[in-house]
Amino acid sequence: MDLIQLVYASQPFGFDEASLRGNLMDARRCNARDGVTGTLLCRSDVYLQMLEGPERVVAGTYARIVKDDRHMDPVLLRRAPASERLFANWAMRHDPASTVIWSPEEVAAGRRAALAPDDLRDVFARLAAGAADDA
Repeated sequence: MDLIQLVYASQPFGFDEASLRGNLMDARRCNARDGVTGTLLCRSDVYLQMLEGPERVVAGTYARIVKDDRHMDPVLLRRAPASERLFANWAMRHDPASTVIWSPEEVAAGRRAALAPDDLRDVFARLAAGAADDA
């Protein structure tokens, strides 16, 4: 099995707590079915998500996200092979983006693509270390 990690950023459309809960329930159901794990950092102006799993399945999940009208302007930031999953126990972990790395002003200015792919992986590795306590 070829395991990959994919990171993208998008802007949420119609963000509120009820829609976020619905999105997370849908993602967890589909990801558990498909063998995808990951985490979603979110706030009203940005989604930053890591998906991990078999390459074909993750690519299909991301293709659905790109077409999903709940995501505006999705940008693929990182796609790389992985030797292990960072969020193996999470069909979709939710982080309320208190840890997100960009200010609202930086997101508005298009800063989402400014981090190097390895730096993005490090952000998620730190989140995964904290997530082990939540599992």
